[in-house]
Parts: sequence; structure tokens; C-alpha cells
Amino acid sequence: MNFTALDFLSLIVYLILVVALGSWFGRKQKDTKDYFLGGRNIPWYAVMLSVVATETSTLTFIGIPALAFTSDMTFLQLTFGYLIARIIVSFLFLPAYYRGEMLTAYELIDRRFGQKMRKYTTFVFMITRVLADGVRLFATAIPLKLATGFSYPTSIAIIGIVTLIYTYFGGIKAVVWMDVIQFFLYIGGALIAFFIILHLLPNGWSDVVSIAGPAGKFKIFNPAVSLSVPYTIWAGILGGTFLTMASHGTDQLMVQRLLSCRKLKDSQTALISSGFVIIIQFAFFLTIGVMLYAFYQKFPLVHPLGRSDEIFPRFIVTYLPHGVAGLVVASIFAAAMSSLSGSINSLASSSMWDIIKPALGKKLTAAKELFASRLITMAWGLLLIGMAVLAGNWGNVLVVGLTIASYTYGGMLGTFLLGLLSKRTDQWDAMIAMTIGLISILIVQTQHIAWPWFVPIGTFITYFAGQIVAGGRRVIVKNR
Repeated sequence: MNFTALDFLSLIVYLILVVALGSWFGRKQKDTKDYFLGGRNIPWYAVMLSVVATETSTLTFIGIPALAFTSDMTFLQLTFGYLIARIIVSFLFLPAYYRGEMLTAYELIDRRFGQKMRKYTTFVFMITRVLADGVRLFATAIPLKLATGFSYPTSIAIIGIVTLIYTYFGGIKAVVWMDVIQFFLYIGGALIAFFIILHLLPNGWSDVVSIAGPAGKFKIFNPAVSLSVPYTIWAGILGGTFLTMASHGTDQLMVQRLLSCRKLKDSQTALISSGFVIIIQFAFFLTIGVMLYAFYQKFPLVHPLGRSDEIFPRFIVTYLPHGVAGLVVASIFAAAMSSLSGSINSLASSSMWDIIKPALGKKLTAAKELFASRLITMAWGLLLIGMAVLAGNWGNVLVVGLTIASYTYGGMLGTFLLGLLSKRTDQWDAMIAMTIGLISILIVQTQHIAWPWFVPIGTFITYFAGQIVAGGRRVIVKNR
């Protein structure tokens, strides 16, 4: 490997700066609103880049190039649904959140259905985030392991602890503003790799076209009508739309950022504009994967890959110049930390506001509440590190991460739509419907149906189950 002392130095300096700068953002915190919502005073452009950085994570930096390397660019079809969903969430969900000045996504469920349903959705959110972000954290350990020879558990611990420290002290302000910095860092790192690949290929972009073109690597659109194929235009539009409606409309990880804006219009602007950035960004990382395919046709791998996710990190630590490799690996950490820090903070905020505070009422002072929130932050961070250690045998990190979320997002989104669009369902109707929706996906995934369809199917089953249960209950009551 080409990782030298200079690379290690640049990486260590980056990690130290992240901890110092992230902790600095938390210096004026007085209560949990400052810690978890930044005093609702974060500008829209920072929230926009934070949403993009969080959605990106290492799954994009590592998983997307690996996906294009092994197949083609049809994953890009999902991003069209991502944009459609943002528009829907901006005008359906966000006004409801801002109308009540809510603190978490699940407070909306509480006001519509009650405390039991709020705790149910909170529990599902927590399980989803721990599993999905355990995969994301594991993905970040891949380049560190390749560069240093550390074991996966050691690599995971280093990244997780550094992220936990600045999240513990800095709160959501540190999360958002570090996301902004890390966005530019990981895009810069990817650009460096992009141009170095072109430089190393004898004929530059011409080699990419001549090698990858005949292999079908530039294919974007797949019109096939099949529920078993994950990347078709139909799965992209429907699956991508429902997936993002759930992730950006019902998941505290994203909703927390959108609630930290100064006003509703700022939040809508941040969310919609992030959709255009995401499309461009995914296209860019898919292109890198295609370029890697062309590169390794010219210069075959000396040592076989342990897993396809290693392809981009392998190139970075093998071919990038001294010092530059360390910066690009740091940019991979940046992509991971932006997501991991957001997950830790959102899990802590939901724990405090959706479970602990409703149970304790006003028994905690502002100072004690802030201290308790930091302890909860630490506990979630350590749990995520432990989960990441277990995630190494779960397959391609991108597909696994998105599939885990898809298992529960349908039930969550269907429940939120019942709350927003249906007036006749009550708490028990919603609880039964969501349970049916979650169980249905466990059955669906055994039927050779691709993961992008899980959320639309789960959403429809949950929503209509709620309507049927509510209607049946009314008939029973009427006939008594």
C-alpha cells in the first residue's frame, strides 16, 4: 500500500481539528433546545448541505462507486424519486411540524394519536437507525483498515470515538456546521481521485468511454417492468419517492435538521434545493465507479478484493500521491462522520424528548436536562460502535444500509399519512396498522421483490389497513 507517514500525519491532523472545531460549536449551549435544535437559528444553506452530507455518508463514497464498478449507473434512477419526495415533504409534512413548533418528528404522532403511538414510532426509528448506521460506520472502517492494517473493530472504534466526542460537546450546531465543512472535504477528495484516475489512464477520458461503453457501464435508464429488479425507472420514481418521503418526512435524523431552520420557508428551501445537489452528487460518484472499471481493465488488481466495497479505497491508498491519500481517506471519514454524528444526536434527542421527558415531566432543570442529554448521546454512540462491529458480514454496505431502512420506513410513512390525511383513525387503529405494515415487509422480502419496492408496499398496506381497521371498529360499535 502507498500510505506513508505523511498520509498518517494529514489524517491525524484532520481528526484533531474535527474534535476541536466540533466541540467549539457547543460552547454557548444553555439547554436542550440549543443542544438538539441549535436554538432554531441555523441558516437554510447550512441545513441544505447538512442534509446532503448526512444522506451521502460513506455508503455513497464507497458503495456507489462499487455499485457502478460491478454493474452500471441505473442506481441514478432512484434520485429522481428523491427530488419528487422532497417537494411532497416540503408542502405536506413541514407545515405540520412548524405549525406546532414541534421538537421531534414523533411529537406530531403524539398530538394526533397519543403517547403510546409516539413511543411505538420512536422505538421503530431507534431500531432502524442503530442497524442502518452500524452499517455506515462499518463502511468507514474499510479504507482505514486497508491503509493501516488495523482490524475492523479497531478502525471502527477510532472513527466512532472521534465522532462521538465532538457530537457529545457540540450538539446539533456542531453536527450541521461540521457537515458543511465535511461536505466540501469529501467532494474535494472525490475530485482529486477523479482527476488522478484520468491522469493515470493513457488516453484519459477516451479510455473510459472505449472500455466502459461497450461493457454497458453508462446505462442509466432501465424501463423493465419487474418487481424483482431493483434499479428500474419505475422503482426509481415510486421507490425513490416513498423511500425519501419516509426518510426526510418521518425520520428524526433528517427532520431534526429541518426543524433547526429559522422558519418554514427556510426549511422548505433547504430540503428542495438539496434534491438537485443529491442528483448531481450521485451521478458524480457513479461516474467514478465507471472510471475505476476502465482503470482496472488497463491495470488489473494485483491482489483480489475481499469485498467489492474495497475497490475505491484500494485505489486511494495504492495510487494516490503521498499526503494526498491521507487527505482523501480523511474525506471518506468526513462523509461518515456527517451521518454518524447526526444519527447519534437524533437518537439522543428522540430519547430525551419522546421518552424520558414525557415520563419525568418538569422534574429536571435545564442544566440537568442538558447533562442527561449528553450522557444519552454517549450511550448511543457506544451502541452504534458495537453494532458496526457486527455489520461486517451483511453484504454490500450501500444495499444493506438502504434495505434495512426500507423494512421499517413503509410502516412509518403509512402511519404518518394516516395522521395527516385520515380523521377517523385513532391510536389503536394506527398501532394495529403499523404492526401489519411492518410484518407485511418481512413477508414481502421473501418473495423475490427488490428492496426499492418495500417502502411503497409497506406504506400502502399500513395506510389502508388503518382505514379498514377504523371502518371495522365503527361498524362493530354501531351494531352493539
